[in-house]
Amino acid sequence: MSQNPLGLRGIEFTEFASPDTDFMHDVFGAFGFSKLKRHADKDILYYNQRDIHFLLNREKKGFSAEFAKSHGPAICSMGWRVDNAEEAQAEAVRRGATAAAPEDTDLPYPAIYGIGDSLIYLIDHFGEKGSIYDKDFIDLEEKNIVPDLGFIEIDHLTNNVYKGTMQKWADFYKDVFGFEEVRYFDIKGQKTALLSYALRSPDGSFCIPINEGKDDNNNQIDEYLNEYNGPGVQHIAFRSDDLLESLDKLDRSVIDTLDIHDDYYESVFERVPGVTEDPARIKDHQVLVDGDEQGYLLQIFTKNLFGPIFIELIQRKENLGFGEGNFQALFESIERDQERRGVI
Repeated sequence: MSQNPLGLRGIEFTEFASPDTDFMHDVFGAFGFSKLKRHADKDILYYNQRDIHFLLNREKKGFSAEFAKSHGPAICSMGWRVDNAEEAQAEAVRRGATAAAPEDTDLPYPAIYGIGDSLIYLIDHFGEKGSIYDKDFIDLEEKNIVPDLGFIEIDHLTNNVYKGTMQKWADFYKDVFGFEEVRYFDIKGQKTALLSYALRSPDGSFCIPINEGKDDNNNQIDEYLNEYNGPGVQHIAFRSDDLLESLDKLDRSVIDTLDIHDDYYESVFERVPGVTEDPARIKDHQVLVDGDEQGYLLQIFTKNLFGPIFIELIQRKENLGFGEGNFQALFESIERDQERRGVI
């Protein structure tokens, strides 16, 4: 059996829907995404930074508009690159996925339903074949070009699901696309806990961790599910080759990050040897560090930005983990934020 049955080649775009598109625009700009184009026929804007492509759907009717009515600010769809879109859709259906009818989608590409009835569009127009942004979009008369912050690609995107359904969604990604399980976590905070699978795409280009809550104390997963009104994408991680430089340029008037206890930094550089970045800069930016003798990673998390959705920023140096050594510090930081907001 093919290990990559749909010919998956990575993420083409992420599509956002929100009642407040002005705020989304401000956040995209603060992260270094320039507004360059709009769809030729629909009110859909295109933002870009390196190999990260965002669509902001402002249509008043259609799939995206209805999705936003149900979920508030949301990631309503993604586009995934495949060798042949029509063949990939047929194979996905054969493997148990549900195809989306063309009249039920906003974009003219074959699609299947993903987590929480979001859409996964299948895109075969990329690379040497050209670009959907050249084919289906037109340049804006007034572009909003902002400084590039050095975010290269989407490293991973994390799904939150209801208790007892993590295996179902893991099987969806495994059976339909050929994802492979790479990590399993059981994380406990001071008051709450969660379970998490991490899956890697068959082409190795990105990962999907899947979280479910483990208790009934209004943990962070349940808070997301309640606010979002269902399962969906909890956060996206942007990868940078120089995270501290990216953070130096980040607009903190728009983007706020989680706070980390000072005592975290008393031992982290002993736990993770060989870090070449300046420890003072790492602490000043509240960046988390994790790794082993082979390599390390740097990571930082924003507070919730779009409804319950947040952003992770990550740099990898010979390390493919997810910051397992930071889970305790991160989980407790999120709990502190929940306590400040009166959730727990």
